[in-house]
Amino acid sequence: MKTLSTDVVVIGGGATGAGILRDLAMRGFNAILLERADVAQGTSGRFHGLLHSGGRYVVSDPRSATECAEENAIIRRIHSDAVEETGGLFVVTPEDDLEFSDRFLQGAKDTGVPCEEISVSKALQLEPRLNPGIKRAFAVEDGAVDGWRMCWGLIESARALGSQALTYHKATKIIHTNGTVSAVICQNERTGEQIQIDCRAVLNAAGPWAGQVAAMAGAHGVDVVPGRGIMIAMNHRLSHRVINRCIHPADGDIIVPAHTVSIIGTTDKAVENPDFLEIEHDEVIQMLNAGEVLIPGFKNSRAVHVWAGARPLVKDSRVSSTDTRHMSRGMAIIDHSERDGISGMFTIAGGKLTTYRLMAKNVVDALMEHWGENRPCTTETEAVPSAKGKRTHRNSDRLAKVEATRDQDSVLCECELVTRSMIEDQLTAQPEANLDDVRRQTRLGMGPCQGTFCAIRAAGVMHEVYRKAETTTAEGSAPAAADRTSTMLRLFTTNRFDGVYPLLYGEQMREAALNQWILQGTLDIDHLPAPSSEAKLATGDLAMVHGRPTPPKTQLVGPRMAHTDSSVNEEGDN
Repeated sequence: MKTLSTDVVVIGGGATGAGILRDLAMRGFNAILLERADVAQGTSGRFHGLLHSGGRYVVSDPRSATECAEENAIIRRIHSDAVEETGGLFVVTPEDDLEFSDRFLQGAKDTGVPCEEISVSKALQLEPRLNPGIKRAFAVEDGAVDGWRMCWGLIESARALGSQALTYHKATKIIHTNGTVSAVICQNERTGEQIQIDCRAVLNAAGPWAGQVAAMAGAHGVDVVPGRGIMIAMNHRLSHRVINRCIHPADGDIIVPAHTVSIIGTTDKAVENPDFLEIEHDEVIQMLNAGEVLIPGFKNSRAVHVWAGARPLVKDSRVSSTDTRHMSRGMAIIDHSERDGISGMFTIAGGKLTTYRLMAKNVVDALMEHWGENRPCTTETEAVPSAKGKRTHRNSDRLAKVEATRDQDSVLCECELVTRSMIEDQLTAQPEANLDDVRRQTRLGMGPCQGTFCAIRAAGVMHEVYRKAETTTAEGSAPAAADRTSTMLRLFTTNRFDGVYPLLYGEQMREAALNQWILQGTLDIDHLPAPSSEAKLATGDLAMVHGRPTPPKTQLVGPRMAHTDSSVNEEGDN
């Protein structure tokens, strides 16, 4: 068994885990992060792309509201390349009670959330598609944030300081000797290789899977409740700003302009298994109807993708165990030396992506206190390498870049303006990446055609890279490369359709049928040679490597199951 050594093992490659890795590295520690899939492939990639102003929680969760307001300003500074400063509006629709808006305004003052009431006419001038019957409007400092770009910025920063991030490495056991953490055993999901990492501490930031990870150390009963929510991306921006209903947090009360699309979210239901999240037909209809309340005509626009994610909510004794909508969004830190007699192990859960940095700081501070160290946190002041010296992102940035290089760099994905060099750069940085890994970095296939055209082109580029990397003879290398490329292509297009399947109604069904006809009727990709076990393993895909449960009989003719390693991710994963 291969052996590594480090100070701290961080489990979970979402925003909190990546933030912890960077925080530790900036305090001078060596750390290794383990993520069983790709960076931000779980909850941090499965949300509506909202950088919270704090306004959503000024009445229902004041502490979270203040934390969001404070961290919002920091994230704009240190992750400028991942943030678009859209601004936001909270509006009282004709269906909403005016009484709550008075409490909202007072709550914003009490929690320090920047908020200004503007006239209804001004709101309609700023957002002409808004419901003309709105009764009040408040301007807040909401924004849009790319969770994948943000998390990769953290990883890049930590790696530059000597720490490591091992993607597609699944923690399987946490070893403690004489009551103290001593090692973590993990498995490379793409090769099956077992690795032992000797360490002094383990920080569990596995989100909805935190309870499962804690149990690896024998710390059972960590009550993190996965709260499933679905989101839908529409094929263009229906608003320039984030639009919120001025009500208690509810289903479908936010529309976020993220990159080239508008995203509406979200539902909130407790689930047992955060790996395989069911998308229910009635929830899709619920989201589209909710969008209509904010923007009349919303459901007549084209919906291009639906996905599901699971919030890592800490069980709240004040509400029912199934009532995830009213569980606190605050963070919780468990010191397992006090709870389970396991020194050097901490679990952190709850919180929001907007407050990831604060969560990372607090759990690393707890570790410092445990060790008797005095190394202050500096993550608030220093931008990640990719954001240094840059202004915040604008949606037109990619167009400007492509216009400048169009004569030398061909565009492979017209919808999202992904060029050949972008794909080649990702495959150079991550030679083992599957096409969904590339998509998360580039937005490949996330436009209206959902990969129908660009997937084939990207697979061709991937095949060229595989051929060059082959160490066998030219005669023997082609089948191996073709097997791997075909498997990656089929997985990618299947994942794209999984996010379209629940949206098949009306004109959208006709458009989806055309896309399927191109891929299957013309290119016949469903009848490519069956993938080898090696090619399946190379994808790292949860369902392809480990299998997935069969949907209940009642669901066989309804929406498919969306799994965590599929493309049905959050934040604009359309």
